Amino acid sequence: MKRSGFKRKEPKPFELADRKTTLKRTAIKSRIKKPTVAEGSKYLAACRGERCYLSVICGGDASPDIVVPCHSNQGKHGKGMGLKAEHVYTVPGCHWCHMWLDAGKAPREEKFAAWDRAFSEWMPARAHKMGLQYEEAAA
Repeated sequence: MKRSGFKRKEPKPFELADRKTTLKRTAIKSRIKKPTVAEGSKYLAACRGERCYLSVICGGDASPDIVVPCHSNQGKHGKGMGLKAEHVYTVPGCHWCHMWLDAGKAPREEKFAAWDRAFSEWMPARAHKMGLQYEEAAA
């Protein structure tokens, strides 16, 4: 039996070899730019020192020291699996109301209604605090 040397494989045509790479590159180019932390931090900063707008557990009497920004849990605001909603959709809420909103046993509809009510109250106050017109803040 005669041994033969190693043979080089013929290179694949350019279109076939790089098709997957080309598809990946086009997918990367078409990604939507996500807002940076600095762009959304102004909405988080607006929540500091405010009263609890959720006022489900505390009744709105919580100390401003324990008020944190509560993000929306609704898909229409950009919430998804492992994703928070955009910072535009935040409402000041105390620790207890925030825990009720995120981990409470209340039905989703009740939580959504409470958050929507708080957001409609917070929008004019936030617009005034940030020096925006109400229409700009709603967009």
